[in-house]
Amino acid sequence: MQNKPTIAVIGGTGDLGSGLARLWAAAGFPIIVGSRAKERAQAKAQELAAQTAGTVRGDDNRGAAQAADVVVLCVPYSNHDATLEEIKPAMDGKILVDAVVPLVPPKVSVVQLPAAGSPAAVAQRVLGPQVRVAAAFHNVGAKKLHGGEKVDCDVLVFADDIKVREQAEALTSVLIAINRRYKVPGAGIRITGLPAPEIP
Repeated sequence: MQNKPTIAVIGGTGDLGSGLARLWAAAGFPIIVGSRAKERAQAKAQELAAQTAGTVRGDDNRGAAQAADVVVLCVPYSNHDATLEEIKPAMDGKILVDAVVPLVPPKVSVVQLPAAGSPAAVAQRVLGPQVRVAAAFHNVGAKKLHGGEKVDCDVLVFADDIKVREQAEALTSVLIAINRRYKVPGAGIRITGLPAPEIP
């Protein structure tokens, strides 16, 4: 049986990061919670380990990235570029999943794509070709991850095409606007019309 990859969740003390870390730990993936403050990461890791009975530990961002096979970036947009520079020495040959959305408060329900390109495109430029970068989880609300029920939406994952990544990140603002307009806690996206998977 193949071992599951170790996942570092950089920004794992925040809502989205801790929600992803909790679900992956419960599914048996070894998790490293990363934070600028190692003590905060360790405290959150202890909390998540108690909730899930999973293997969860905390470290600073670079230490978490160094020890992981896959790194998921869930920091606020304002910290995105600095965090990339911080973890860059630990990223060669790894996969980065960029879940950062270019939200600029207070207009978080308005799509604001930065002139430099999507965060995933920036990540690829900063980290270089030796790191495989994907954009994902932009359409999954943190409240869904912490709700305790099955997350009832599809996760969209994008890579290699800058225009496609920008569309994925813009979905977050659209979902926030839907949440506000219809007063729902966590709108999601469901892909329909696909054939049902065959179950052996």
